[in-house]
Amino acid sequence: MHSNIHTFIGCDSDFDDADLVIFGAPFDSTTSFRPGTRFAADFIRMDSYGLETYSPYQDKDLADYALTDVGNLDLPFGNAQKSLDIIEETTRTILRSGKKPFLIGGEHLVSLGAIKASYEAYPDLVLLHFDAHTDLREHYMDEPLSHAAVIRRAWDFMGDGKINQFCIRSGEKWEFEWAKSHTHLEKFTFNTLKERIHAIGPKTPCYITIDLDVLDPSIFSGTGTPEPGGIFFNEMMTILQSFKDLNVIGADIVELSPHYDQSGVSTATACKVMREFLLAIL
Repeated sequence: MHSNIHTFIGCDSDFDDADLVIFGAPFDSTTSFRPGTRFAADFIRMDSYGLETYSPYQDKDLADYALTDVGNLDLPFGNAQKSLDIIEETTRTILRSGKKPFLIGGEHLVSLGAIKASYEAYPDLVLLHFDAHTDLREHYMDEPLSHAAVIRRAWDFMGDGKINQFCIRSGEKWEFEWAKSHTHLEKFTFNTLKERIHAIGPKTPCYITIDLDVLDPSIFSGTGTPEPGGIFFNEMMTILQSFKDLNVIGADIVELSPHYDQSGVSTATACKVMREFLLAIL
């Protein structure tokens, strides 16, 4: 008999042996429209067993790598700062162990803890952000710790010239104006991604955050803030495969709300994105 450990497919190595560590952050207390992302990590793990560990897209197999999934963090619902502190400390522990953290959200605010710990370890860190939304608000309803403000909070310590945003199609007018002086923001598409990757180079440490609502709601309706006009799966594959040319030291996927898509298509899509994401940064 063996203990029943619920992991993402192919990610059941011992922590000490692993090169990459997956952990879930089931927090959605600042969600501004439809909550439910706290359930994403468990749904992704469960549905991942509908996949194979092998990717024909990249000719790579999760089974050929040492990966571990340590489960979900215990986060206090309603306390954003304490939750971020726990995420930050977990990420710091993983990085200090010489391993790569991979976070499953949760709402997008959870990324802030992981980004902050990564920046502490790598002061020359560059952030790549794929999303439907700018997430550059100074606050949302007077709350500075919000999923609508997560990239602005990252800018608070990273500063200008370090944040690259792609496929953005929603936000306040002043957010787009502010971005012109502070981030590289590409509306609607990722046409400049190749150029930006070339400029970053293969040695600069990068953190990548993917808000899954970057995908069009016709293929990904299971999210709290669906935004028409997004990219499709094959475009996402082009994005993911470009990461092989970067020095990715940490990453996350966020904002799946599985219960808003009873067909299960959104969760299945999230699983496949995660498999390809993992393989692209190994």
